[in-house]
Amino acid sequence: MPQLANVNRRIVLASRPKGAPTPQDFRLEQTDVPTPGEGEVLLRTLYLSLDPYMRGRMSEAPSYAPPTAIDDVMVGGTVCRVVASRHPKFAEGDLVLGGSGWQDYALSNGRDLMPLGKTDHPSLALSALGMPGFTAYHGLLNIGEPKPGETVVVAAASGAVGAVVGQIARIKGARVVGVAGGADKCRYVLDELGFDACIDRNDPQFAQQLAEACKDGIDVYFENVGGAVLDAVLPLLNDGARVPVCGLIAHYNDEKLPAGPDRLPLLMGLVLRKRIRLQGFIIMDHYADGFAPFYRDMSGWVAAGKVKLREDIVDGLENAPDAFIGLLEGRNFGKLVIHVAD
Repeated sequence: MPQLANVNRRIVLASRPKGAPTPQDFRLEQTDVPTPGEGEVLLRTLYLSLDPYMRGRMSEAPSYAPPTAIDDVMVGGTVCRVVASRHPKFAEGDLVLGGSGWQDYALSNGRDLMPLGKTDHPSLALSALGMPGFTAYHGLLNIGEPKPGETVVVAAASGAVGAVVGQIARIKGARVVGVAGGADKCRYVLDELGFDACIDRNDPQFAQQLAEACKDGIDVYFENVGGAVLDAVLPLLNDGARVPVCGLIAHYNDEKLPAGPDRLPLLMGLVLRKRIRLQGFIIMDHYADGFAPFYRDMSGWVAAGKVKLREDIVDGLENAPDAFIGLLEGRNFGKLVIHVAD
């Protein structure tokens, strides 16, 4: 659908998915571009971040945040340009980080905006210098607490969070083993990101290969996947291992518990016997106290080339639903971002 002058395109939640989302669960609409009132700014979306947590917002199941209502705009972090301002702290042309969601234009009272200043790479505010990078930084350093010489394992190692986790662990002197889906992603993790090893989760011998790569066991496992990867990791965890949990993408489309025996006693037995720290976290809880030191450290690492993150940029707001469906299937390669406008 072509973009028209003075028209705001927005993608809304048309229905709640049953299992994996489908294109029919989304709807592209056109509305008038809103006009800012006193104390407001009008934002033009330039880049939209697509992230796995959005699947939870599509469901009515209890969670840490309220679900997106039917017919409401899908939520999402955005890099925007201020195109009109009636706010004293923002001027026309300012570049900001916000949460406008899946739409061309949005109003803001400024409380949810972070000025970005002049930057040659604004989309980094949605990846290494934004929520995914902060998730990796906080979870690894404050919960995982890697020590020099320890073995850190991270799933989805070529993705937005996992890639940063592994690079920070290397900076801290740990040995890093990644898990990724496919030979190309594993090669990228080894050759470009500098991990010590990377195991293809699609290989029939995955569990055996992971064990061979972690002959001294696993001291930190950064959990963002669940499923068969967690099954292979559990027997390898060392006494006193730490397991930060930021996601379980393998189960986001589940409508009921998977078939098979109850694994909870096995898990809890391991946690007890091996004195494992298994701790979930929601990164939004930590912005007030943790974002400033993260941004300082990560900005330095990115500038020095110590942390890099591949971006998977898809052109066109209208392509967001298909790209998001692919994200949940593991089709993306790196941080998934929709380029909405120049």
